[in-house]
Amino acid sequence: MGLMLYPADSDVTSPDVEWSYSGFAEFRRWPAQAEGFDLDEMYGFGGDLPWSSVTTVLEPLLDHPDDGGPDFTPAQCAAMLPRLEAIVDKRQSDGSDPLLRRHLTDARRLVVVMRLCLDKDVELYFG
Repeated sequence: MGLMLYPADSDVTSPDVEWSYSGFAEFRRWPAQAEGFDLDEMYGFGGDLPWSSVTTVLEPLLDHPDDGGPDFTPAQCAAMLPRLEAIVDKRQSDGSDPLLRRHLTDARRLVVVMRLCLDKDVELYFG
């Protein structure tokens, strides 16, 4: 069982990105760390720090429920995309660690999906 992020374009050939639930949790720790905080310390992830204590355009991705929750609007994708790309660009030279390589691959796939959502002006389904 897992989750998938994909464009709401009704095209079954469109790219997507998918994780197991544990893989998604592991992935989200990586951009949170790049943003300067530990996801496990945040409310909803085992900690008690409120989301108001951090500032990141990636909050919709990082603080999204694994099951259900809202899809991402094109505007949210547009806001998150540059920061996600910057994190990938900064870390791609460190790609010798297998876990980091997997995060980079997943982040690049997510960038492709977000960019497609922007190009087609469709939501990014989270399911």
